[in-house]
Amino acid sequence: MSRSTARWLPSLFLTAALPLFAQAENPPEGPAYGPELQGFEYPYTLKHFPLQSQGQSLQMGYMDVPAQGEVNGRTVVLMHGKNFCAATWGDSIKTLSEAGYRVIAPDQIGFCTSSKPAHYQYSFHQLATNTQALLKALGVQKSIVLGHSTGGMLATRYALQFPDQVERLAMVNPIGLEDWKALGVPYRTVDQWYERELKLSADGIRNYERKTYYGGRWKPEFERWVDMLAGLNKGPGHTQVAWNSALIYDMIFTQPVYYEFKDLKVPTLLMIGTSDTTAIGSDIAPPAVKAKLGRYEVLGKQVAQLIPQSTLVEFAHLGHAPQMEEPDRFHQALLGWLNKPIP
Repeated sequence: MSRSTARWLPSLFLTAALPLFAQAENPPEGPAYGPELQGFEYPYTLKHFPLQSQGQSLQMGYMDVPAQGEVNGRTVVLMHGKNFCAATWGDSIKTLSEAGYRVIAPDQIGFCTSSKPAHYQYSFHQLATNTQALLKALGVQKSIVLGHSTGGMLATRYALQFPDQVERLAMVNPIGLEDWKALGVPYRTVDQWYERELKLSADGIRNYERKTYYGGRWKPEFERWVDMLAGLNKGPGHTQVAWNSALIYDMIFTQPVYYEFKDLKVPTLLMIGTSDTTAIGSDIAPPAVKAKLGRYEVLGKQVAQLIPQSTLVEFAHLGHAPQMEEPDRFHQALLGWLNKPIP
């Protein structure tokens, strides 16, 4: 039995063990991938870190790319977003590595190439602890942490939880710059999120990302990331992928980091595409509430005032993922900040 097949089998058994979760039909469009994204090509060698967590044997997929050229001895840890994977950092990994940085890009538990357990108490504290265990195993004592989207919430929690292990913190269009619950967004139960996630399709992903992430714009290279998400959802791990996604959405909604930005003790860079309108639950929010949500051109400035050692870089007319939309412009700003001495 091949290693790949052996990794699929537990996922298939897990799917069979969820009889109460009705299978939803998916349209026959695009590729289908395994429950740990088997079949999808990562830009660099994919490795796996085994860990024991909450009484379970799990594994995290990750890339560990050495510095190229003039090595500077610094390490950047990349934290992906909810609808993204470590693979979506491909351009940034290449740029940072060529600039002399070691780059480590993990997939968090519940995402992409990592385990999707049947039962898991998701919290940003837990994911931060998992990531810290990976870095310890790789011999990394201190790093620059760069988080995108939901990864920005995780990066914030990581910097709060392990401040002595963080050299600098950078966030790209992080969600959690506001507390949606406190602003009046209705609560969705995990079961309601699950039913929603079962219906995920390539068309739905594409339409949402075009409207919310990119202000109506679209590039052909974004299709690869649509296929990645849709293919993971429609594969043999369909139910467990949707179930973990539901648990993760509940974590994002109920565990705001907004109130703790003031407690960050490391130099922090906020990189904001101002056309972004991402806000969890905005699709079910009352019109008056929805109109106030996800206004990144305002949120970036407000949160920059809350973070003690903050630098704000705004990308006018760019959306939720400026590192993918205009990578050259993004990386010039990022490297410029990284190369400046800490005051």
